[in-house]
Amino acid sequence: MAPHTEQLTRPAVRLRGLTRSFEGRTVLDGIDLDLPEGQFTALLGHSGSGKSTLLRAIAGIDHGVAGSGTLTAPERVSVVFQDSRLLPWRRVLPNVLLGLDGKDAEERGRAALAEVGLGGRERAWPSELSGGEQQRAALARSLVREPELLLADEPFGALDALTRIKMHALLRQLWERHRPSVLLVTHDVDEAIVLADRVLVLEDGRIALDLTIDRDGPHAHGEYRTRLLKALGVSEDAP
Repeated sequence: MAPHTEQLTRPAVRLRGLTRSFEGRTVLDGIDLDLPEGQFTALLGHSGSGKSTLLRAIAGIDHGVAGSGTLTAPERVSVVFQDSRLLPWRRVLPNVLLGLDGKDAEERGRAALAEVGLGGRERAWPSELSGGEQQRAALARSLVREPELLLADEPFGALDALTRIKMHALLRQLWERHRPSVLLVTHDVDEAIVLADRVLVLEDGRIALDLTIDRDGPHAHGEYRTRLLKALGVSEDAP
């Protein structure tokens, strides 16, 4: 199910002239980009291409960005990282509620854990959870804040193949239910195609390809894969 057309006319994130350099090396080179409300976008690129740098800039945790234009993003932003970043000295529910207060906080936390399949594990320690369960807890921690924008920096990179497949289905279901705007950073072309409705390729500090994934159209997964690999400079015939 795709987001409503009228929702996609409003940008959740707008970048104009976004630039970031490290020790004289330009990583982001005057990027212009709109991310519409409710859209699931994936960002591909080689290691060191600036994917995580762009995500941190949008999250507002990198104050070294510059440019002639602007960067605007929603007020409620949540970030999911490759590791769950759960505090080992706190049980699962307090981890999910970290920084939240209010009368209904605990109820919301329990509901978020139930949504990601961790109902009944509220009092477990992080060390008692598998890698996939820890990432589920991290997703619950993000969702309980009701984000308008969810930023995910390779959240499934450390998981085994079967767990990744399950997490793909879970993330897509949660997105369809809550409809935040999502920007997923990944190295995995197939993951981008399976999850996202739009895939961007970052190359030499700029957006080299902006590809819409039409789930109801005639294009096959293989066609999208070929285009994305070509944009990344990768041959499917390479060993």
